[in-house]
Amino acid sequence: MNADSRIEIKSEAWPSIPKAELIKRILGSALNSVNPIDIVNNAIELEKDNLIIANKIIRLKSEQKIYLIGFGKASQLMAVGLKKKLGGKLNTGLIISKHLDPQLEKKLNPQIHTLVSGHPIPTEASINNTIKLIDFIRNTENDCLLICLISGGGSALLTKPAQNITLENLKVITSTLLKSGASITEMNTIRKHVDEIKGGGLARLTYPRQMITLIISDVVGDPLSMIASGPTTFDETTFLDALNIINKYDLNEITDKHIIDYLNKGKTGIKPETLKAEDPILNNVNNFIIANNHIASLSAQNKARNLGITCEIITNQLCGSAVEAGRYLGEFAQKIFQGQSPITRPACLIAGGETTVIVKGSGLGGRNQEVALSAAISISGIPNSYIVTLATDGEDGPTDAAGAIVSGETIRQAQSIGLNANEFLLRNDSFHFFEKTGLLIKTGPTGTNVNDLNFVFMF
Repeated sequence: MNADSRIEIKSEAWPSIPKAELIKRILGSALNSVNPIDIVNNAIELEKDNLIIANKIIRLKSEQKIYLIGFGKASQLMAVGLKKKLGGKLNTGLIISKHLDPQLEKKLNPQIHTLVSGHPIPTEASINNTIKLIDFIRNTENDCLLICLISGGGSALLTKPAQNITLENLKVITSTLLKSGASITEMNTIRKHVDEIKGGGLARLTYPRQMITLIISDVVGDPLSMIASGPTTFDETTFLDALNIINKYDLNEITDKHIIDYLNKGKTGIKPETLKAEDPILNNVNNFIIANNHIASLSAQNKARNLGITCEIITNQLCGSAVEAGRYLGEFAQKIFQGQSPITRPACLIAGGETTVIVKGSGLGGRNQEVALSAAISISGIPNSYIVTLATDGEDGPTDAAGAIVSGETIRQAQSIGLNANEFLLRNDSFHFFEKTGLLIKTGPTGTNVNDLNFVFMF
């Protein structure tokens, strides 16, 4: 199998796109560069009784047992990579994921077991599995080494509501914030202050055990405290910050009183704050980011250049409104077409990050599809132009699509079958627009997650 196509990138649109194979090779290179098995395997070196990670030497004590814990969409593949590297030195482990791949589970058993929790909204399974993970940790020796694997989705998959806060309370506040267009930073600020395991809660729980965390980042800028809501690191946000976010989105009336009461008790010091930077507990924890959006972007850039395409990374911090992001990407295509850019054709521009959708309609879609629909309007009529949007986890919002591919012909072709792109955009119904036009991109769950990638191609 071609190294660029380990993950199959499907779309009904490919037969009608002259450069489809070239585009797929570039996308495939990005996804495969953050394959969790390879990432973990390459991040760790084992030399006698030393673990070497990012040039840091971690000395293993004589007869010290090593246990694995993990949570996130990439946890199964990450666990396979760790087991491959450590072999018999790894004792047992427990991980929590969104999906369970039976083939991967065979590779992990009998040492490591996988539990399945809910995402993006936590479920009863999320809470029950978190309790099982806590019990697993408590049954390990105080002088052991815990290796913790963290990836995107961990905030929902690993959930233990604070006192008097119910799962239903969490579901309502999470879904409401999603629809309000709140950023992942804002969402995780609230999550950290209504959950016992987040905001350094896991580090508190594992102490005095030594812990190493290997992290695949799905948050723009890679802030440790925001990835999976920062369970193994300190938190700079406060209960007051969480209350201010609720006020910002005018959610006081919608948010359950138990959440408001708990946050107010935290603000006045009745409830303990999240773990702070000066806490000595952190002396027992080493956090390492081993993959992120920039690594995937660099791989795509290198592949494009090797294929003879001018390629530049615009940003790895694309955020804000999905609609505005689509227009922003379209402007680059317009400038190249009009000769107002130093970029020469054939060209590929890459923008990574994570946008938000402000839900005003009752349609179906995700942020990547909404970016693509907005971009299609922006580049309408520009020949030989294509914009591809891609969720690196393969799941865009509540759909089974990873994104979409649009061209300068998309709007004209849609109009020919009676579709008005602006109307679909207004009701947040990008999925049905792309379903009808055959422009969806589907990969299935990729097993990794480093935010979203957007590509502007000009041929």
